[in-house]
Amino acid sequence: MIPLLAAVGLLVVVLLAATLRPFGLAEAVTAVPAAAIAVVTGLISPAAAWREIVELGPTVGFLAAILLLGHLADVEGVFSWLGGRLAGASRGSSQRLLGLVFVTAAGTTAVLSLDATVVLLTPVVLLTAARLRLPARPHSYACAHLSNSASGLLPVSNLTNLLAFSASGLTFLGFAGLMVAPWLVVIAVEYVVMRRFFATDLASPLVRPGPGAVATTGSDPVVSGNHCQGDDIRARPDFALAVLALTLVGFGASSAIGVEPAWVAAGGAVVLAVRVMVRREIGPVGIVRALSLPFCLFVLALGVVVAAVSSRGLADGLAALLPSTPSLLGLLAVAGIAAVLANLVNNLPATLVLLTAVGATAHPAIVLAVLLGVNIGPNLTYTGSLATLLWRRVAGDRGEPPRLGTFLALGALTVPLGLAAATVALWAVVTLTGVS
Repeated sequence: MIPLLAAVGLLVVVLLAATLRPFGLAEAVTAVPAAAIAVVTGLISPAAAWREIVELGPTVGFLAAILLLGHLADVEGVFSWLGGRLAGASRGSSQRLLGLVFVTAAGTTAVLSLDATVVLLTPVVLLTAARLRLPARPHSYACAHLSNSASGLLPVSNLTNLLAFSASGLTFLGFAGLMVAPWLVVIAVEYVVMRRFFATDLASPLVRPGPGAVATTGSDPVVSGNHCQGDDIRARPDFALAVLALTLVGFGASSAIGVEPAWVAAGGAVVLAVRVMVRREIGPVGIVRALSLPFCLFVLALGVVVAAVSSRGLADGLAALLPSTPSLLGLLAVAGIAAVLANLVNNLPATLVLLTAVGATAHPAIVLAVLLGVNIGPNLTYTGSLATLLWRRVAGDRGEPPRLGTFLALGALTVPLGLAAATVALWAVVTLTGVS
């Protein structure tokens, strides 16, 4: 019992440091020493720690590549261009803008991962709402929620997905085929609830700028009347969009040809990196910084600490609670337990522990139910996902700090409904297709 408590204590310290980031220190500053302590004190053997690092290696490699790809797409003007399109197509309507933000955030999360939605898209959405003089709150919360709940479509959409993908035994397209219905269902639930929850904000009339109120500098969208004309500043980034499209196609084909998704993401990132470096829009230091190597190191160290916790009895305890058959009630129970655990210890550690608990021979539907819980569940509290914590910081830095009461109330409405509906959709697809 004492070793388990010691391992859990290390995990709590790591998660608190990652959440609070005292003195602005990187997450790895606490996680790496914690992993070393776990090894030195015998909470996990050196061989087991190394095995965990090796197993996480391809996943972390993909994380670095996709973060770089998203950053380079931003340098190429993809998100500035999207901001212009959002503003122009909204025609000054907050309700229309919300619908467009939903489509854009869901697509960005699916293709470029939830980090791109939080770090790159959220500032553009907030700027667009500000330029159009529309309430920013509904659109900001839409980015936050969809960065989690809309991250279930593809193996590349979330770090948790990559972990589950490896454990599921599914192909890339097989994974997407099973998850597309739950993905669409939870997005629909989120949209319906947000339309009602933010009805007052969405009903606010457009406050039109005065005559001649045009503008900004740099790559900001330009406002004129009730339109935001991104083309006045930046043309459509056809090259970057083509690279992203080909990268997505490559993800789909990677399983068939036995190539890890990390290599596909790296290929797309290299193409964009060469282009922006030749044009001197970014230098080697900027490329290295965009890889977020300290965060990747944090993930590896966190994996070691979680492995120590799992090996000390937590995984066995959870295994006794988790159903092993993919019945509707079984899948609902797995998803519910996963959602609760994600909010208690954060979704990444929860995924690592739960995948150990369900075992290497678990039915793919059980693995995907775990994924629904750890992806949708974090919309209930700030601590459920690192992406949510990052969104809180991004929104606050741009003058739209979220309120805890609003976040909790919205999550209390969307998470139970969205999780239940998505799990039922998963069960229906698995039953109809006979996946085993």
